[in-house]
Amino acid sequence: MKRHQIILEKLAKKKHLEVSELGDLLNVSTVTIRKDLRLLEEKGLLFRTHGGASLDNPYINEKAIGEKEKISVEEKNGIAQRAAQMIDENDSIMIASGTTVQAFSKFIKPKNKLTVITSSLYVVLHLIQNKNIEILQLGGYIRHSSGSVIGSYAEHILGNISCSKLFLGVDGFDLDYGLSTTNLEEAQLNKKMLHAVQKIIVLADSSKFGKKSFAKICDMDQVHELITDKGISPEIKRKIEEKGVKVTMV
Repeated sequence: MKRHQIILEKLAKKKHLEVSELGDLLNVSTVTIRKDLRLLEEKGLLFRTHGGASLDNPYINEKAIGEKEKISVEEKNGIAQRAAQMIDENDSIMIASGTTVQAFSKFIKPKNKLTVITSSLYVVLHLIQNKNIEILQLGGYIRHSSGSVIGSYAEHILGNISCSKLFLGVDGFDLDYGLSTTNLEEAQLNKKMLHAVQKIIVLADSSKFGKKSFAKICDMDQVHELITDKGISPEIKRKIEEKGVKVTMV
């Protein structure tokens, strides 16, 4: 069917499309588009997601950090630079784990004192040479795949800490399911971090949208701001903002 061919051609270029977007493009109802997407999914040609379709499997398998670092490098650096501008003078911030927040740590160059609490060994390695940065490295077991601390020791410390902002990286960002990561213990630590800060800022490139992973961190409406790239559609941006999240695209 020609309509199916057009859908697949558009997906090959854009990776993710909304049902409403396809309906307008093909001048058919959203009911018809949903039927088309279901048939194409049954043939193994795409994956249906919340309100749309994608060529990428929405269920994420864990990858080693060295492999993840090679994905969306330019987008991650743009997000990282914008996030670094949000740090205030004499600020105290928390940084979780992941390749996007690692990129963020490379752009942190405070002129005055900055306090950083982090679960990521890689973030510490990027910051340790800067004498203006006071670092609190959370302790516990180290995950080899992410270089991140997990466990009750780290969670206990967070019960005695309060700071201004959390910069959080995620593996999945789904409109219904919320924010997620591949490891249950890491998600648990992230949940504790949410309660130790005043503002939650998610750093996620557009490849993370419409995806979900094993361990849920939180619902989307708990997030204050999202910094992402211009790869997300206006429709997704609108739906995120309707949940009260400020969206910054770089």
